[in-house]
Amino acid sequence: METISACIFDLDGVVVDTAKYHYIAWKSLANGLGFDFTEEDNERLKGVSRMRSLEILMEIGGVDLDQETQLKLAAKKNEEYLEYILKMTPDEILPGVKTFFEDLKAKGIKIALGSASKNAMTILEQLKLTSYFDAIVDGTHVSKAKPDPEVFLKGAELLGFEPANCVVFEDAEAGVEAAINGGMRCVGIGSPDVLNKANFVVPGFEGFSFETMESGLNK
Repeated sequence: METISACIFDLDGVVVDTAKYHYIAWKSLANGLGFDFTEEDNERLKGVSRMRSLEILMEIGGVDLDQETQLKLAAKKNEEYLEYILKMTPDEILPGVKTFFEDLKAKGIKIALGSASKNAMTILEQLKLTSYFDAIVDGTHVSKAKPDPEVFLKGAELLGFEPANCVVFEDAEAGVEAAINGGMRCVGIGSPDVLNKANFVVPGFEGFSFETMESGLNK
């Protein structure tokens, strides 16, 4: 089994739960267009880019909008979402995440962010987590959405390690596929039913350590 030299983390749903803020902003947009948008509908937007999310929203509502309107609505949704994340505090870091980061640092393991979010830096600053990351790759650095592995491959490259030496942490199916497509091992955060392509799955980081990760990946 290849040595683990680096860990690459998705942001939303792994380090922090910003999904609720995305949901509120998308729901508000859908309501403005005259249809409802449920939490179940929102599951389809996980790990998907902003413009693709809008396309899915339009499919759900059966609406057809020109490109200019789409861009305006995507910007409006982002403005509303930003209002929420600018009020975030370190209390919103998911349980066990910080302890796990500290465990990795103590063992000399490099840490990168691999997120489709264009607001990743703002969120990390609000959470006071920026200093934990040796490399940050977000939606402003990549052009291909997951399951394309671009975001994770860039993270590995910035850290100076081969994909085989990197472990990705993901909560979305498309993200797990992106890790595998990039030749990396993947720990799923969430439900084994949804993330069944991951090397192994845990519900979250509480009580999770480097040793837990190693033993889970070596099964």
